Amino acid sequence: MKPRLLALVALLSLAALGLQLTRADASGTTRFVARTPADTTPLVIAAQGPTRVTMQNVDFQIAEGVVLRIGALEGEMQSVKHGVVDLDDKLSYVLTIASGNVALTASDLTNLMNHFVFAYPGAPLKNLNVSFRGTSLGLTGTLHKGVNIPFDLTSDVTLTPDDRMRLHPTKIKIFGVNGAVLMKALGINLQKMLDLSRAKGVVVEGNDLLLSPLIVLPPPVIRGRIVSVRVGPRGLEQLFGPAKGVAAVDITPPADSSARNYLHFQGGTLHFGKLYMTDAELLVVDMDQETPFDFDNDHYQRQLIAGHSRTLPSLGLEVYMPDAGRLSARSVASRSLTSPR
Repeated sequence: MKPRLLALVALLSLAALGLQLTRADASGTTRFVARTPADTTPLVIAAQGPTRVTMQNVDFQIAEGVVLRIGALEGEMQSVKHGVVDLDDKLSYVLTIASGNVALTASDLTNLMNHFVFAYPGAPLKNLNVSFRGTSLGLTGTLHKGVNIPFDLTSDVTLTPDDRMRLHPTKIKIFGVNGAVLMKALGINLQKMLDLSRAKGVVVEGNDLLLSPLIVLPPPVIRGRIVSVRVGPRGLEQLFGPAKGVAAVDITPPADSSARNYLHFQGGTLHFGKLYMTDAELLVVDMDQETPFDFDNDHYQRQLIAGHSRTLPSLGLEVYMPDAGRLSARSVASRSLTSPR
């Protein structure tokens, strides 16, 4: 009899506890997340709000051969998964740029066009190569329209009212001859020759190509208002400004005033490596302050292993990393075995 009585008491106690948790959750004072065995996401009580981010003199590699060359940037990273901005998962957040200047070189644009924008089967443009010709942008490649047609475009770059880049050809060569005259004689234009319905972030109007600069990029998702674009000394330069009617992001300067090349994360819940930070404060500093910080977003762990860190007076973390391009697999393996930090 006693075992049955004890079992009944235990069952009633569990039921009462479940009722209390439900009421607490409904009142907004406590939140418990139920997880199935298949859910491997760690249970974290997330700090509210986005993670503010500042970058200065950072070559931010978002994919193989595609680098955002950031002079300065301020913005926010908003989690879209479990309330956590996860630096190991580019799909876990959206980066909204409030202000900044970002450039892409001809090599960056070439890789972007070939490996992301026109990387689908049956794409009408292949073997693309981007160059800069004074203040104009050059684009060569092969257009497939029944047969392969080599082309060469020289275009002016301007910004449309809806923040797209318009590439307006001032010179067109097809098979090495004046393509503008040839197409006019045939009564055709690029719009009639190109089917870009499956292309990512690019359309054609007449002979003009219109690109959505942030849509053509690989993850993470980036949003922002581009206020000007030009071909300049650093490449294809884009200037960002705050959206109309949106207040400026409140950014606190880094605790280490000597840092010139860095990424600075503040607020929200941040995950990187095996660490979680609530009300985050993470300052990632280039160990070589003489050149822009070469930061490999997909493989930053290699830089983390080869670097070192210290705790700030605010209990935040300052991490020093070498440039990604200066690392070898051997040096990273040696550092991880001999110099634990």
